[in-house]
Amino acid sequence: MGEELKEKLFNKKETGWKDVNESKKDDIFKMSKDYMDFLNTAKTEREFIKQAKILADSHGYKDIIEFDTLKPGDKVYFVNRDKSMYLAIIGEKSIENGMHIIGSHVDSPRLDLKPNPLYEDTNLAYFKTHYYGGIKKYQWTTIPLSIHGVIVKTNGEKIEINIGEDDNDPIFTITDLLPHLAQEQMEKKLKNGIDGEDLNLLIGSIPYQDEKVTEKVKLNILNILNQKYGITERDFSSSEIELVPAFKARSMGFDESMVAAYGQDDKVCAYTSLAAMMELQNVKNTAVCILSDKEEIGSMGNTGMESHMFDFFISEILNKLGINKPNLLDKVFCFSKMMSSDVDAAFDPIYASVSDKTNAGFLGRGIALVKYTGSRGKAGASDANAEYVAWVRNVLEKNNIHYQLTELGKVDIGGGGTIAYILANKGTDVIDCGVPVMSMHAPYEVTSKYDIYSAYETYKAFWQE
Repeated sequence: MGEELKEKLFNKKETGWKDVNESKKDDIFKMSKDYMDFLNTAKTEREFIKQAKILADSHGYKDIIEFDTLKPGDKVYFVNRDKSMYLAIIGEKSIENGMHIIGSHVDSPRLDLKPNPLYEDTNLAYFKTHYYGGIKKYQWTTIPLSIHGVIVKTNGEKIEINIGEDDNDPIFTITDLLPHLAQEQMEKKLKNGIDGEDLNLLIGSIPYQDEKVTEKVKLNILNILNQKYGITERDFSSSEIELVPAFKARSMGFDESMVAAYGQDDKVCAYTSLAAMMELQNVKNTAVCILSDKEEIGSMGNTGMESHMFDFFISEILNKLGINKPNLLDKVFCFSKMMSSDVDAAFDPIYASVSDKTNAGFLGRGIALVKYTGSRGKAGASDANAEYVAWVRNVLEKNNIHYQLTELGKVDIGGGGTIAYILANKGTDVIDCGVPVMSMHAPYEVTSKYDIYSAYETYKAFWQE
């Protein structure tokens, strides 16, 4: 009697793997393999958008600029400065009834080169860096790093850089003190063990063979770069060059149940939402996928969600549907529903003290719904309404999708934010909905393959509702 009542009344918190048969396991592992392959070619926001455009083109999407008019079933996208992208399928219902939006971000914590990066010190050449996003600086020393990005010359020529990913490429690293001489360093607080100004990339040590010149190693490096790319030191001032871990995305664990990779915050949600959208055909409500930039530093700038570029994309849809009128954009947002598809912190039993175990997200228990983010007294949170949370729960439950309601750590420990508040401020119903990640913001993050597949199922079901 008691067990039956418990079965009926309790919110069971169990691993999703227990209900997975061999057929579904094959689907889960196949999607994770595709995801890892994608990650290995898309470590930066520019690379992700480039691959996303290729994928969209192959599935019948076209640049919205190519359309004079739009009708239900049309598949469109807009690429914003090669660093963010918006995709849509026009729905059967009037867009005035609102859209179904899923929004993720494709930027990740990393190291950027400073505008004047190259210098020589004691016959060693270095690049100076400026870290991007919230990182633990000590994690970025003594690991293999690759160099990605673009250099744009004054004549408009754009040179793409990708060094360190191919096994035949050299890699780069940031050095650290040996323990024998690190007594003073070891006495520092962990956050100050490595200073930002010491995150300098070691890039060379062979001098240019001319006794008359100074800074011979720097000159030799510039000569190599000039011969390969046709650039001079001045061209670094109009470049966007990022340092990312040279690690490959790999299956993790004896059972291969997890994925270890750089940049899973938030590329795991960006990829699964993109993959789900590629399988959509006819939808009732206009389906929109956001792949945004700059979330890790506040979503500012013209490729971040705080800009009006997304509004421009939706306005173009309204224009080409032939229905635009004053205040219609505001109305559409007010009647829309959104999943802010950003990752959640996964419970780590080694560091259990920072989490409320009854409200934490766990690897392998499915998609994580986060009603509010923010910090301490919910500062900066959009806080989804109960009615909308119930609507989302209904979508998941009728599609037999495992989900968990979570918070980001204990109340007074810290917190975080996503792009949810930006669309919520426009009047849209929003809830954060993403994959739990262990070691978030580290050079190598961990996710569950089960949760990756749950995200894909969730986003597809949301758009098909």
